[in-house]
Amino acid sequence: MALNNTYDARLQQETAVGAGVQILLLALLGTAIGLGVAGWLSGLAFAFATWAVLSRALHRSALRSFGPANRVTLGRATLVGGVTALVADSFQSAPPVTLLVGLTAVALLLDGVDGKVARRTGTSSALGARFDMEVDAFLILVLSVYVSTRLGPWVLLIGAMRYAFVAAARFAPWLNAPLPPSFARKTVAAVQGIALLTAGSALLPHPAELSVVLLALGSLVWSFGRDVAWLWRHGRATAVTTEVRPQEAAPTQPTVLELELAVR
Repeated sequence: MALNNTYDARLQQETAVGAGVQILLLALLGTAIGLGVAGWLSGLAFAFATWAVLSRALHRSALRSFGPANRVTLGRATLVGGVTALVADSFQSAPPVTLLVGLTAVALLLDGVDGKVARRTGTSSALGARFDMEVDAFLILVLSVYVSTRLGPWVLLIGAMRYAFVAAARFAPWLNAPLPPSFARKTVAAVQGIALLTAGSALLPHPAELSVVLLALGSLVWSFGRDVAWLWRHGRATAVTTEVRPQEAAPTQPTVLELELAVR
């Protein structure tokens, strides 16, 4: 018990350091650009929420070490917190686009680093995969909010689609069935961040920005639609088979979370 408490204390220290670094980044942004009240409140709320959720998840997990891959993901989360503060502040004053683009670009580039680190160090975990996925999803949501102020509220569909899918799965359990690996799905997911970053950078003329984001949204709708159709055909069939023949053990398939671990 004492040993477990020691491991838990070390893990909680990691999350506390992450929250501290997040506050330091906000202070640097405040000094450099004069971060407003909305930016501070949003950044602090993100830091507190990340610390609280991650601390609880670590406490419930069987991890003995936070691990280098999770440290990279925590660093990405810190950058996302900075982006969140800048986007919130943009509703009061024009944001420094170069700084916003820089933080976002680094966060997107590091998305492929934590998975490689996890595989090379043998520290892949369910918690790490979920942490990585949630950071990615929130960054896309924040970017879609920012770009929507330039192109219109329809852009919010990009950031909201994943959360809508998760919410729908609560009422339609067949949506929780495992999906087969898909390179197309990974590519479409990566395209969203790049497209939103490109549009947010204001480097392209308005028609080009509109085209890029529309193509990204179209590919996302196609990807989700294809997965939902597959789940409708196979997920419901699996659920019916399990219900009719509960005594027979159905062949196991990798869960969505296990597929994420395989990617990491």
